[in-house]
Amino acid sequence: MKVPTRAWKRSGALIAGTAAGLVGMGLFATPASAHTPVWTVTCSEVTVDLKAYEDSVTNTVTVTVDGKDLLPAKEFGSNFHEALKLPDHKTEVEVRLVVKAGDGERFSHDETKTAPVCESETPKPSDTPEPSDTPEPSDTPEPSDTPSSEPPSSAAPVPTPSETTPGGLAETGGSSATPVIAGAAALAVLAGGGIMVATRKRRAAARD
Repeated sequence: MKVPTRAWKRSGALIAGTAAGLVGMGLFATPASAHTPVWTVTCSEVTVDLKAYEDSVTNTVTVTVDGKDLLPAKEFGSNFHEALKLPDHKTEVEVRLVVKAGDGERFSHDETKTAPVCESETPKPSDTPEPSDTPEPSDTPEPSDTPSSEPPSSAAPVPTPSETTPGGLAETGGSSATPVIAGAAALAVLAGGGIMVATRKRRAAARD
């Protein structure tokens, strides 16, 4: 009867030890799996999301960019979430996240990621100038449809007052003495004709 009793005692002790070991492993594994540090890095932003940390201790989180503080050491409880804007940069920068868990160094987190350069949406200027739709002005002047107010060069000159007679008529080569001269010439012609007729009559009478 004593042998079975001892066997049962040994079996009970083995079962109890195994159960205690499993419970201990579960207690130690639960905090390790509960701490969840998640963070992402883009060209312009850093997002930090920390979950399931021990609330009864002091936890801190720090974010640096190329060694400069983007988020100085900040305390948090069980959870922490924040989006941080990165400064403008023309080259890639190193972003470092440091999480210090107050319930043990093994739950802390230290990781570095690279933030790329954001692509600019502004197109770069081209070296080749684009053709313009506006026609360039021509060196040859176009003929004007509006008549010029200046008289043509071939127009007859306007006589000046010095070239006109006192009576207001232009000179034509004659003068006021022309009728008198013409009348005297007519009388001379008539007188000469009368003399010739009288001379002929006298000669005819002398012959008879």
